[in-house]
Amino acid sequence: MVTVNIRRDVTDPFYRYKMEKLQSKVEGKGNGIKTVIVNLDSVAKSLSRPPSFLIKYFGFELGAQANAKPSDERWIINGSHDPSKLQDYLDGFISKFVLCKKCKNPETDVTIKDDKITLDCKACGQRSDVDPRLKLSTFIVRNNPKGGKKEKKKSRREREKEKAANGEDASPADSNNSEEDADEALEAHSDDEVTRQAQAIEAEAEIEDDEWAVDVSEEAVKARAKDLPDDLKRALVLENGDDEGADGGSAYEQLGSWIVDTAAEKGDVTQVGDVEIYMKAKEFGIESKHKTCAVLAQSIFDEKIAKQVESRAGLLKKMISSDRHEKAFLGGTERFVGVDHPDLVAQIPAILLAYYQNDLVSEETLKAWGAKTSKKYVDVSISKKIHKAAKPFLEWLETAESDEEEESDEESE
Repeated sequence: MVTVNIRRDVTDPFYRYKMEKLQSKVEGKGNGIKTVIVNLDSVAKSLSRPPSFLIKYFGFELGAQANAKPSDERWIINGSHDPSKLQDYLDGFISKFVLCKKCKNPETDVTIKDDKITLDCKACGQRSDVDPRLKLSTFIVRNNPKGGKKEKKKSRREREKEKAANGEDASPADSNNSEEDADEALEAHSDDEVTRQAQAIEAEAEIEDDEWAVDVSEEAVKARAKDLPDDLKRALVLENGDDEGADGGSAYEQLGSWIVDTAAEKGDVTQVGDVEIYMKAKEFGIESKHKTCAVLAQSIFDEKIAKQVESRAGLLKKMISSDRHEKAFLGGTERFVGVDHPDLVAQIPAILLAYYQNDLVSEETLKAWGAKTSKKYVDVSISKKIHKAAKPFLEWLETAESDEEEESDEESE
């Protein structure tokens, strides 16, 4: 068994952290060629990480399909890949998802809290945050290992009980935290680039609230909505009811109007920054609402949408936080493509692929969307036209999954 230092930049032969050198073999021919990593379980164990994390990282980096749930512990990547190349990619995985950012030791545990990944170093005690924009970060959050730690934020009531038990007066202290409790979603993603910038803007803008505050009461929102152009009101079609009431679309219409107006002032919608958009949504109190995603799909892109998705991924990942948000985002996309830019219908496969590759909409949601048309955002005839155009992408999605299942079945026989 050949071993190497976990940190290959360390040449000390007595370096205590070792792992097996990656061993792989190429099998098959033509389109069925694949690379099997023979000792991935052993390497993953040395790094204290699930092997599924490693195989998925290789897949993302190589742009190849990889089986993250083999039934026979045969870890496979489609295509022919050189072992030395895989070892180099493994160095990248170790640097991003294993090593402590302070002492550079690999003695770290993965902690996931509010969709944020932290490396807890047992050697020096440092807690290092993992970049949430990495594709594997999304996979890790969605596939939290059973052995991993999942921290739970204490509720306000729990904090009060703890203070009462310690003989402290909980009420005055916690009353100062009302803004913190109301803004939980923002704090949960404090490492996110959009949030960091937003918080910096808020910190610099600590001026007299009475002078600058925007009245978002129901009466004020309705009053301002009357001044919106009728064509924008018709364009931003939103589902009514649920949590906003019959006039709940007003704040959303204003957000869409602001984006459109700002884009006109700056000459291009791409010049309207992600932080600006998030701050404006927060100003209206709709930054965490699923309907906001429908507005964004209709207002933050132009005819080059397929190429612009990646640049907007940071903002959209922050705003799209559930299946409901994903569905609203797809609904807004139907409206944007089918009504506002019908010449883009042919590009719907490229648009959906961009959503999928940037982890904005899950495979399950895309399949559910593709299974039936809806008149919630557009006329049924338009929805049918969009779904027909999306067929190549949806077929590819099904084929990719079935190919992976077939490979797994073949290997298990």
